[in-house]
Amino acid sequence: MNLSIILKRGAYLMLAIALGSLTSCDDDPANNGLTATNVDASFTVTPVAGKVNTYLLTAQENGVISSKWNIGYGAYMGKMTEEIVLPDAGTYTVTHTAIAAGGATANVSHDIVVATSDPSKPNLVKGGFFNDAADIAQWSSAKLSTTGAAFWSFSNGTATIHSPGGWAQEGIYQAIDVVKDKEYTIDMLVSCPSGSDETWFEVYAGKSAPKDGVEYKDNKVMGLSTWDGCAKAAFTGRLSSVGCVKNDATASVSNVVKFDTTGKIYLVIRSGGNTFTKDGITVSRIEMRGK
Repeated sequence: MNLSIILKRGAYLMLAIALGSLTSCDDDPANNGLTATNVDASFTVTPVAGKVNTYLLTAQENGVISSKWNIGYGAYMGKMTEEIVLPDAGTYTVTHTAIAAGGATANVSHDIVVATSDPSKPNLVKGGFFNDAADIAQWSSAKLSTTGAAFWSFSNGTATIHSPGGWAQEGIYQAIDVVKDKEYTIDMLVSCPSGSDETWFEVYAGKSAPKDGVEYKDNKVMGLSTWDGCAKAAFTGRLSSVGCVKNDATASVSNVVKFDTTGKIYLVIRSGGNTFTKDGITVSRIEMRGK
């Protein structure tokens, strides 16, 4: 037997030993380590010194790939350390969803009790939570749908825009007093269980008064647009997180606005489309606050 044959046989033997070792491992997919078990979603809540009604949420990071948070506005992808502001008094249930290997998840919730509202950040939107008839009465129709095919409905703390498509649209609005050069943020919870095509949902804060039947275009702040890549599939969350429409003033996705005069502006929400979702787009918890 020459040296070449001896080396080849040695190599085959080593390969056989290696394969034998592999096949001797646990073949149960549930135990292959690809999907995490015992995901720990625990987190702490710490008031931020020097800031009113502001809290730091800190998730434990061991074995966690990413975090979702829900502070009452729908779940959104966030960081493992998240600073939140709760300007209004009340009890808020904050839920952390920890996402680990293989998509395994776990949830942990804590209540945060805010004893006193922040007087510097009142919600300037009247009836933005649609809690009752008085709230709904704060809103006027833009009367964009002459046939009534597109319309807003109100129930259970929400408002929903419905459209049969064919570019039918409708809007709602209200006047708000603002101060020159002061910055404000606008936000709201938006949701839809299905996606749309050729659809828009836009929020404006303009100085010109809306006119019945005239499409409002003064100072677009934020929104959803299938042409810009959002609202094409189911969504829920704050518009500042799930929206993709650029702010006219900054040419970027931003919910911050300010005005060059003191006086009334008009918060306008209008929506419609060519092939609109059958479920409508629902909005609630509309807020506009000073920064």
